[in-house]
Amino acid sequence: MSKSNKNFFADKDIQIILGTLLRVGVIASMSVVLIGGLIYLFFNHNQVVDYKEFNPGRSGYSSIAAILHGLTKMDGAAIVQFGTVLLIFTPIARVVFSVFSFLIERDYLYVVIGLFVLCIILYSLSDKLVG
Repeated sequence: MSKSNKNFFADKDIQIILGTLLRVGVIASMSVVLIGGLIYLFFNHNQVVDYKEFNPGRSGYSSIAAILHGLTKMDGAAIVQFGTVLLIFTPIARVVFSVFSFLIERDYLYVVIGLFVLCIILYSLSDKLVG
């Protein structure tokens, strides 16, 4: 069996795909945050903030469901939050893609390690994202 039949992708191909995935994720997140910020400023430009006393108000967008509900109303703050969530999920997508690439390469030790890392990340985010 030749080496070209064993691996579908060379290591360089996987690195290029992972780099592109991260680049696209960050650019998409930045674009969504920028658009959300512009929408927020357009509709809230007359809002006066009192800086004499700090009042940490809740935005109401502390879960994915609340963010998606705010997106349906085209709320600028919800769009900014969605961009932030995209930024958080970009490295998670990288881990998922890495697990699949290790599966293709039949490198099962790294598949287990990648799945373990993915479980830790998802467990740590589960309480914060579900609400």
